[in-house]
Amino acid sequence: MASQTIQLLVFFGITALIAFMTYLKCRGHSRATDSNKEYFLASGGLSWVFVAGSITLTNLSTDQLIGMNGNQMALLAWWEFAAVIGLFILAKVFLPVYYKNNCTTTTELLEKRYGDKHIRAVIAALFLFGNIFIFLPSVLYSGSLFMKSLFNTDIPLIIIALSFGVIGACYAVFGGLRAVAVSDTYSGVLLIGMGILIVYLAVAAINFDFSGIPAERLTMIGDDDSPLPWHILLTGMIFIQMFYWGTNQTITQRAMAAPTLEEAQKGVFAAAAIRFLIVPPMIVIPGIVSYKLYGDIGDAAYGTLAGDILPVWLSGAFAAAIAAAVLTTFNSILNSSAALYCCDIHEKYINKDANVGKLNAIITVVFVTIALALVPVYATADSIINLVQELFGLLSMPILSTFIVGLLFKDVHAKAAITAVIFGTLLYAFFVFVWAPFHYIHMMCITLFSCIGMALLINRLVFKKPIALVARTA
Repeated sequence: MASQTIQLLVFFGITALIAFMTYLKCRGHSRATDSNKEYFLASGGLSWVFVAGSITLTNLSTDQLIGMNGNQMALLAWWEFAAVIGLFILAKVFLPVYYKNNCTTTTELLEKRYGDKHIRAVIAALFLFGNIFIFLPSVLYSGSLFMKSLFNTDIPLIIIALSFGVIGACYAVFGGLRAVAVSDTYSGVLLIGMGILIVYLAVAAINFDFSGIPAERLTMIGDDDSPLPWHILLTGMIFIQMFYWGTNQTITQRAMAAPTLEEAQKGVFAAAAIRFLIVPPMIVIPGIVSYKLYGDIGDAAYGTLAGDILPVWLSGAFAAAIAAAVLTTFNSILNSSAALYCCDIHEKYINKDANVGKLNAIITVVFVTIALALVPVYATADSIINLVQELFGLLSMPILSTFIVGLLFKDVHAKAAITAVIFGTLLYAFFVFVWAPFHYIHMMCITLFSCIGMALLINRLVFKKPIALVARTA
């Protein structure tokens, strides 16, 4: 009982400290004339340090730590290595275009390239669908599962998820992107430090001896039956990274909130270095060790191992780091979702002079309620990270096709691109739910090129416009 009290005191103490430090950093910042810029781009005031910190922790959360370690094999590190390429594409390809066009949302670029507000709204709606029905509930579920495993508590999973949802919504509503990014960075220092410590204590727990662990758990070359067969690295993997890091509002919003393009690029490169050097061991080694200690226990691996190897006071600190990661990822997705709804849908079709603060609060409550309702559904998944990646293919490749077509080709009609998005979503759904001839990442690649081809074909046959490359993509 005494040990659990110490855990809780350390946990609540560190959580409160992060919140207080965030308040001190953010207080005194006046609202910009354009409240969209303040709520959703922190008035362009994020230095490269906060850009890097926010990008890192927005992605590095429980769906990564718990989901990837839950596979209990080294192969999942490829997601992180491939992410470095995605971050470089963001810095050198997409960011210059977003800054040149003064974009608040990534989808605003589509409106300017296609000359049509409807394609902006359609793609924003697809992003919102993915955020609300896939990412938000998966973050709540995986974070709540970790807390339940670490503290060995009988508190129902949905009650823990509710706590995360309420606190995360408060950050997103009252602080906007500035508070989200600052808390991300402070929490990131704690999480990375604790994550490295977990890696060291994990391998020390098995005396640095990986013998007895099956070879397929240690190899970096996956066979056809593994979650990541080696050949998917040559097809769909790069496009998944291009979509996630280059066009996904939740990530790019942080980079678009710097005062200059150069400052934003510095932050993205710093995030890439963290992703390459630090993150891979954190998301695979504890899972591999847990396989040797406990066997195949899936998504419970990370929390169980952390609870066993950490001293009481450190387990409270680590719980605070994980809670911060859950909150920052959750409120980052909330903030970006609110930006998409407010800027791309509400102001375009309902009320262009809406009170952004009030609208942000209302829509955030709606999004949190839906996410909480879906937590029990995600609790039935065999592997949370594989489920999330597979489901999001319904949207990611069709969305990416609109950016590629819009940036590389000229005079493409918006309706041709929208039709291609619908076609691609249905095609990928057929691959996943009806006939799956290949690994789902191969099918993502097929879907992407089918969407691009369909858009250009419709543009040529229906709208009578020739296929022509633009002279440059900026």
